[in-house]
Amino acid sequence: MWTILFLCLAIIFLGVIWVLNRKDVKLTWYEWLIGSLGILILGFAVQNFFGSFSEAEPKAAWTFAWVFGIPALVLIALAWQLAARRVKRA
Repeated sequence: MWTILFLCLAIIFLGVIWVLNRKDVKLTWYEWLIGSLGILILGFAVQNFFGSFSEAEPKAAWTFAWVFGIPALVLIALAWQLAARRVKRA
C-alpha cells in the first residue's frame, strides 16, 4: 500500500513541476513547503483511512479522514491560492 501511495504522490508531484515549467511559473520556497506538507499529510490520511477500514474500524477511518484529510486539503488550497494570486498580480 505504501509503495503504491508514494508512487502516486511522486507522479502527482512530477506532474505539478512539469505543468509549472510549461507555464513558466516560479514558486517561492514557502509555497513549495506548504504544498508539499499538505500532500504528505493527505497521503498519510488516505493510507490510514484505508488501513483502518481493512481492520474493520470504520469510526477510526472517518476520524483520520476528518482530522488529517481536511487540514491537508486546506494546506494544498492555501499553496495554490498563494501562487495564483502572486502570478495574477505580476
